[in-house]
Amino acid sequence: MLLSMFPKKGEMHLDEDAVPSVQRYLRNSDGALPPQLEYSVTIDVGEAKAKVELQVLLPRTYPHVAPQLFARSDALHRQQQLELNTCLASHMSSLDSGELCVCEAVQWLKDNSLPYLENSRISSESASEKAAVKETLRRMWIYSHHIYRQELRKKIFDCAKKLNLTGFCLTGKPGVICVEGLQENCEEFWHVIRYPNWKHISCKHVENIETEGGIDDLRLFHAFEDLQFQAHGDYGLRNDYHMDLGQFLEFLKQHQSGHIFQILFDVEGKLSDK
Repeated sequence: MLLSMFPKKGEMHLDEDAVPSVQRYLRNSDGALPPQLEYSVTIDVGEAKAKVELQVLLPRTYPHVAPQLFARSDALHRQQQLELNTCLASHMSSLDSGELCVCEAVQWLKDNSLPYLENSRISSESASEKAAVKETLRRMWIYSHHIYRQELRKKIFDCAKKLNLTGFCLTGKPGVICVEGLQENCEEFWHVIRYPNWKHISCKHVENIETEGGIDDLRLFHAFEDLQFQAHGDYGLRNDYHMDLGQFLEFLKQHQSGHIFQILFDVEGKLSDK
């Protein structure tokens, strides 16, 4: 139904295999459960056609269990985005439980997003009149027991690209993620990747650097890299696959971050003399 409502390219973002994997399971329910459906709908708001994106995660028992919804827009400041999502959640909670409600959320955003967008525009114009605009570069160091699943790795890289974050993802055991960029974008990344139920993950360290110029000169990384350091040859991403932490320490030192090793692993990192 949503695909028929938003048929144009760029209006609806859905992984190509998402629906077929559900359909395959419905034909043969003896197999593994398919991933939860996750997609986004881009909505044009007002005469200026400002873009508001509704991110949707459907529980497998939807509509008996309410979906997870999050609205965002490049035209919204953080405060207006928070207020918009608070009001959206309040409206959704007023609906009868067990009913299809994603279309209702789309319509509510069409009808109610404009005031929040206008408030953001006014705030931007007011801020631009000030002599200096300060920005904060945030760098987050995130530790996980392991990172293996292709679905999770894709989510990490897609989110980092979307939010203009640089850094890296160390795949394997342990798993380490570093993201750096605008403070609000790092916070959104942290919200998105943990959602809905990544349990074995923690943010070990946060760095904030305030500047009156652009943040790009403060970045330690110039892209978002995929790191895979292999200790004993190439065994593929198996569940017992341990990364070579010596190579990882060397990588950190090359990026002025050697001190982070002790914060992540509670041990002092030392390189061999070889």
